[in-house]
Amino acid sequence: MINTFEIFQNLKETFGEKEATVLTNLLIKMYNDINQTVTKAEFQELRVVVGELAEAQKRTEERVEELAQAQKRTEERVEELAQAQKRTEERVEELAQAQKRTEERVEELAQAQKRTEERVEELAQAQKRTEERVEELAQAQKRTEERVEELAQAQKRTEERVEELAQAQKRTEESIKELTRAQRENEKILKNFMVAFDDLKKQVGGLSMVVGYGIEDDLMPLMPQFVQNTYKVKSCEVERKYILYDDGNYDEVNLHIRAKRNGKDVYIIGECKAQPGKKDIDRFDKMLKRIKNHYKSDIYGFIVGYTYHPEIEEYCKKHAIDIFKTYEIKRLAEVKKRNKKQ
Repeated sequence: MINTFEIFQNLKETFGEKEATVLTNLLIKMYNDINQTVTKAEFQELRVVVGELAEAQKRTEERVEELAQAQKRTEERVEELAQAQKRTEERVEELAQAQKRTEERVEELAQAQKRTEERVEELAQAQKRTEERVEELAQAQKRTEERVEELAQAQKRTEERVEELAQAQKRTEESIKELTRAQRENEKILKNFMVAFDDLKKQVGGLSMVVGYGIEDDLMPLMPQFVQNTYKVKSCEVERKYILYDDGNYDEVNLHIRAKRNGKDVYIIGECKAQPGKKDIDRFDKMLKRIKNHYKSDIYGFIVGYTYHPEIEEYCKKHAIDIFKTYEIKRLAEVKKRNKKQ
């Protein structure tokens, strides 16, 4: 009879408890079936087969354990690969960013290259212009050399001319010595002439004063009638006078006439010149202003002369100075006398 417990224990060592139970029940059923139809020898053969299956199952489990260990190592390797993949992806991202920066840099370099090419083209054009300028300078240098040669010839002629001038200078210096001696003689003559001329000026000045005084002397008696007829005032005093000012300066007045108008003093100032000029008129005009400021009264000024240039007559009108010729004053006086007789 079959030992069920022993079979179960043997199967349990190889298989699990659940599997051993199933196999034990199966073997018992098979045993019962076989016991009815199978011989002992066949059963023994079956036991061998079952033993081989048990060995195969044991090897299978060992292989499964090996596969489990391999699976564990595979999973660890996969984890390592996952980490490596992650690092690879991070590195790829870094490379992508670097690639982007590289592309941007390449674009910058492309733009710089474009600008460089444009600059090279400009330099090529500048080089072309420089070569043309160099050619112009070469032509100018050629012309300069030709000009220098001409100047060298001119210099040679100049040196020859200088030599001629040196000889002429020598002759000139000799002439100058002669002229110097003649100049000294002329200076002596001129000095004597200037002395004589100064004497003549003094004589002419004295003559001018004499002429002026002569006019004054002739007109002095006629002034009362003249101012009454011309300026409608009655003279109180007619004289030749020096007017002294507070600052110590003075003016010499040829004809100084003090008269009355409406009970107030007015002054008629006359200047006598043979032929008055602009300087005489300017000087007389300034003197009238000084006298007016001194007397603080009405001032009338007139000039008496033998003759006047038309330009001088206009000049006197601009300065509001009356002008008379000597014969006009005499005629006025004679008219007055005739009126009195009548």
